Amino acid sequence: MGKLKRSTKKSDLRWGFTTGACAAAAARAAVRMLITQKPFTDIEITLPNKDSARFVLERLEGTGPVLAGVIKDAGDDPDCTHGLEIQCSAQWSNENGIKLIGGKGVAQVTLPGLELEVGEPAINPVPRANITAMVLLELAQIEPQYRIGKGVELTFIVPKGEEAAKETTSERLGLIGGISILGTRGTVKPYSTSAYAASVTQSCQIASANGVDHVVLSTGTRSEKAGMVLLPELNELAFIQAGDFMGIGLRAAKRYQIQKATMVVMIGKMGKLVSGRMMTHVSGHAVRFDFLSQLAKEEGLTEKVYADIASANTGRHVLQLIQKENSKQKFLNRLCEETFNQAHHYVKQALDIEVLLIDFNGALLASFPVKEEKIMQNIDQKAN
Repeated sequence: MGKLKRSTKKSDLRWGFTTGACAAAAARAAVRMLITQKPFTDIEITLPNKDSARFVLERLEGTGPVLAGVIKDAGDDPDCTHGLEIQCSAQWSNENGIKLIGGKGVAQVTLPGLELEVGEPAINPVPRANITAMVLLELAQIEPQYRIGKGVELTFIVPKGEEAAKETTSERLGLIGGISILGTRGTVKPYSTSAYAASVTQSCQIASANGVDHVVLSTGTRSEKAGMVLLPELNELAFIQAGDFMGIGLRAAKRYQIQKATMVVMIGKMGKLVSGRMMTHVSGHAVRFDFLSQLAKEEGLTEKVYADIASANTGRHVLQLIQKENSKQKFLNRLCEETFNQAHHYVKQALDIEVLLIDFNGALLASFPVKEEKIMQNIDQKAN
């Protein structure tokens, strides 16, 4: 369990840590023991959001390989991974670098459409980078000439991961054999629906009270950052992480007489919003790929592509499928238009609404009303 050095600000609920943060802590502990051969009871890491956190070790066993374990504390988030032990087994390797392996209870990627290649363990890019950074800090303590072998091999294990994965939609997404190691911040925001919804409503209230008449509702950290880049003229109070509660954010903006709401979303959430599902949590309704396929057909995508969209695995997979299509831009703009129509109807036309679809790096892919100049600028930048 870690000590989280940050204020919850909008609620009294206790924040927690991601599986990625726990994996990074276990990895750093295992490698430290591998190097020093001296036992210890806790480990401090720097999280992806640059905060520091200290984790008490559940176990630290062996001298080579070393097995370290951390209990995942999700705070007041109703998360099926809460209480799981995230383990890392570290051993020296004759191969250069740091190799990450998925052991028992860590899912393997079996379908396209995610941030990882098929066959890879489901350890997402941000946790991978955090794990690597923490391990490099330990390896930096050794003079190269004294290092045993050329690299280190890290195997991540979640003993009860397969059982926990049954409570998620992971298998439907092609993540087989356990849970994913996730987290873009390292911390978990309390996800009590009533408390989180209240914080979104309160954020709109505060924005309105401070004279903000245009809010930007994002689905997470990456989309919020993208919104700040795309709309730099807006006050910081205008940016509200609505998360999966986009509908709550829209209605709160209406309630507090805010004039305009910009929705900044990525393809996964848009796959739900486009068919009127304003609550987009992973445990709720799935993406309507059949509906996306119909829109693709109407916008002139080839028969094979719109047929493949109907059986796609994820929103990311949809983007991969349309990459070479001449009508790609028309289709993406149409998604934004349909989302706009659903949102406009949801608030009974009481708000001026704008929809921005961004890619996984925060660049603008499409919008409604269409921002032709910004979209074309982004396309040109990618081409160069």
